Amino acid sequence: TERPADDRATAPASPPTTAAPAPPRTAAPAEDGFLREGDSGPEVAALQERLLRIPDVYRDGTTDGRFDATLREAVARFQLWYGIRGDETGVYGDDTRQTLESRTGGT
Repeated sequence: TERPADDRATAPASPPTTAAPAPPRTAAPAEDGFLREGDSGPEVAALQERLLRIPDVYRDGTTDGRFDATLREAVARFQLWYGIRGDETGVYGDDTRQTLESRTGGT
């Protein structure tokens, strides 16, 4: 028996519904003041230096000013260990910044 034609076979393919990964951010951090994976610059290096002062959070981390997966994992670890819930996991936002600065000596 002959099957009816499938209308989808002749229609153009629709784009996938999954979001593409965000392009790497090489400029200054977003205006919201948060630091995320892909950011780079002196503010990221300062974050790296602060995290190195917290035992076992950023083991063998670098201070190269690049927010990579290792740094994201360190921020997430710090958030978990210190019960920080106001920021997205692995994102250095206001709540994470306040807690880290209070534990590493201010600004």
